[in-house]
Amino acid sequence: MSRRRHPLPWAIGSLALFVLLAASLLTGRLALAAALAGLGGVVAILAVTLFRRHQGGPQRLSPFQRFYLWFVGIAVLGPFIPLVIASFAFRWNWPDLLPSVWWWTARTTARTPRGWDYVFSPISRVLESTANTVIIALIVTLVCIVVSLPAARVIARENFRGKSLIEFFLLTPLIVPEIAVGLGILITFIQIGLAGSYLGIVIVHLIPTIPYMVRVLTSVFQGLSRDYEEQAQVLGAGPLRTLWHVTLPMILPGILAGGLFAFLVSSNIFLLTFFIGRGRIETLPTLLFSEVSGGRLDPEGAGIALIVTIPGIILLIMTERFIKEEVFAKGFGG
Repeated sequence: MSRRRHPLPWAIGSLALFVLLAASLLTGRLALAAALAGLGGVVAILAVTLFRRHQGGPQRLSPFQRFYLWFVGIAVLGPFIPLVIASFAFRWNWPDLLPSVWWWTARTTARTPRGWDYVFSPISRVLESTANTVIIALIVTLVCIVVSLPAARVIARENFRGKSLIEFFLLTPLIVPEIAVGLGILITFIQIGLAGSYLGIVIVHLIPTIPYMVRVLTSVFQGLSRDYEEQAQVLGAGPLRTLWHVTLPMILPGILAGGLFAFLVSSNIFLLTFFIGRGRIETLPTLLFSEVSGGRLDPEGAGIALIVTIPGIILLIMTERFIKEEVFAKGFGG
């Protein structure tokens, strides 16, 4: 029995290809049209890959649903198109719709794309910033899990005076403007010597990540019956053994879901890292800010912007490959 092809990825790829080809043909550059056609093909292949799971027998979509999905797909992929184009440009000045000089037309001056030549050179500090970003995000995620587990368990299973106030207090880091939080913490950290240190950045990254983790794990514990833990204790298991062999395996989907959010939030924090790092510790968001702070998107800044998206894309691929939808449903108390 042959599988039906899902129309959505081909629609997204075809529309992206049409837009790119139209823009390039309007400028009268056939070589550019061929290059952008290749980019449109890549978009189509990516769309097919993302929607491959629906090929087994998708439901028929209404015209509105198709239009809505096309719009969402273009809204997700669209912002990356100018970045990819700019990273392969040699000169792209305002108000030109497309680069006036591409790197392959300036091979006597640039044998490789300017943006990527800078990204992979030691002076760009991309490797050091990537290592800092990943290491800090991993440490923050692990610490966040250890801190949030007991808090979420108590909030989900115990009734005590001031519980609603504590729940609201845990959300204040997401409500209060980040610049106000950062300035207050910076003054304190300067006085105690934590400004400009890795420890200070890890501590300040816990402020916006703990609320996400506590919220996810609270939902998990609310959907988890106490009967399993009580049965293990009746059979002679101690508290630590019950936690290790019964509780943790059952809440592991929630830990993975919360850890994913914590890692993504930590790896994309700019303002708090900028304040507490004080220019001594550079991550990918702070490096990108230093490149685009002049308000102009040059090939170097476009290349770094694409590099910044890599950790999130890798996590997306890993979760798509190893963690299925039902895992995240359990992680949110489903």
